[in-house]
Amino acid sequence: MGSVSSWLTRISAPLLTPTARSLRWFALASVISNAVVISTGAAVRLSSSGLGCPDWPECTKSSVVAAHSTGQTLLNSWIEFGNRLLNFPLVAIAGLTFIAFLMWHRRQRAAGAPGRRDLVRLSAILPLGVIAQAVVGGIVVLTRLNPALVAAHFLLSAAIILTAAVVLHARTVRLAQAEGQDIGPAISPMRADLRVLAGLLTAITALMLAAGTIVTGTGPLAGTTIDSHGHQTTVPRFHFSLEAVTQLHADIGWFIGALAVALVIGLRYSGAPRRTVRLGWMVLGGLGLQGVIGYVQYFNHLPAGLVWVHVAGSVLIWIFVLQLFLSTVPASARPVESVAMPSPETVPAP
Repeated sequence: MGSVSSWLTRISAPLLTPTARSLRWFALASVISNAVVISTGAAVRLSSSGLGCPDWPECTKSSVVAAHSTGQTLLNSWIEFGNRLLNFPLVAIAGLTFIAFLMWHRRQRAAGAPGRRDLVRLSAILPLGVIAQAVVGGIVVLTRLNPALVAAHFLLSAAIILTAAVVLHARTVRLAQAEGQDIGPAISPMRADLRVLAGLLTAITALMLAAGTIVTGTGPLAGTTIDSHGHQTTVPRFHFSLEAVTQLHADIGWFIGALAVALVIGLRYSGAPRRTVRLGWMVLGGLGLQGVIGYVQYFNHLPAGLVWVHVAGSVLIWIFVLQLFLSTVPASARPVESVAMPSPETVPAP
């Protein structure tokens, strides 16, 4: 019995008595899980499986799990249902992350340290955002893949939930460094013009993500349905010229590339931290690869597999652009206090 109790204590310790280092791993898990769900959601769209489960929250009116429905193959149903199932581990990770940050904050306050309410608020966005996404996803299905709602579904994940997770991870890295007193050598403040350039790069990248959803909602991969007579029809799409919106998307990409080149040159010759310079090169390389994939997919009539690689790549680009921007932002003027945490027995119950 004692061994079981000891085992449970070790398992629950990162959650109930977390350290800054364990918080870092919770935040990283949230970043990865959200990136995976966004990428699999794109696979649902690009495989024409958005209506594989035509009802919500059930898959069909007669089945909770994946089942055959008119106009969809069983594979389509399982692709869509599989994406829905991924929300369970996602919300579990998000919920555990919030609990860990809340417990850490309370223990810090009990030990006399100021704690970090900002981290608790950021971590709360994760489970609340996942729940909101589930609702939006249901509305998307019930409105038969309205392209504006599909775009909102993607952007909510990328611009709010994933962004919160990346910012949370960046701040917990700083906490972990402070806890181990491994903050590194003093670094000169980043030049203001480079911070502005990094912020502009982030804003335009967000705009490019939005433009990408317009291209997808306009193009031939928006999805199809097949009625009982075997007639194939497309789901609702944006009534734009595919060539025009694709050109706009490409133009934004070229502008982002120019910004990235200017930023990397500025970082390289301004004495910026090595990590920031490395992130700049990674963003620049990723943008170049994304551009090549974008042109190849367009001139090969948008094969679904290559489009999925392009969408998944955009998620990674967004993560690294955010990290690059955050690395140029000076640390808070308020010092991060690291205190020796008392044992659980000496901490009063909250």
